Amino acid sequence: MSTPRFQRGNFLVSDLDRALSFYVDILGFELTFSKDSEPDSYSYDVFEIPKDRKLRFAVLSSPTQPRVMALTEVSGENDAPALPRRSAIVVEIPEIDEVVEKCAAAGLKVYAEDHLITQDGREGREIGIVDYDGNLVVIYYITSHPEK
Repeated sequence: MSTPRFQRGNFLVSDLDRALSFYVDILGFELTFSKDSEPDSYSYDVFEIPKDRKLRFAVLSSPTQPRVMALTEVSGENDAPALPRRSAIVVEIPEIDEVVEKCAAAGLKVYAEDHLITQDGREGREIGIVDYDGNLVVIYYITSHPEK
């Protein structure tokens, strides 16, 4: 049996340019490409989007992970994600204080910082941020490693 390979996560957004201001300008992802989606895009089926809505699509990379994140813009009014949230992405960010500052300045919801302890004893910081469309992003940074 072959092993699975994670390709990318995808969030639905209402304004792709505004979403890119968060994911690229604040979090530091790189825009790999963007395009208008085809009228027969599989996204209509799997996200259950009405066919009269226009879709745009963007793929994001990090310096070490090509095409790891996608954003799909759905034109028109969109419902906010239901609570409790059902998904999140988790991103390691060394410049955690700078990102939190930029998020606060942009008016994004930033949760209180939590002390992170991983299953292997590493410690760090983690902070939840809600993007412009209600999608949850948890950023973290490891500050200490256990002695081996």
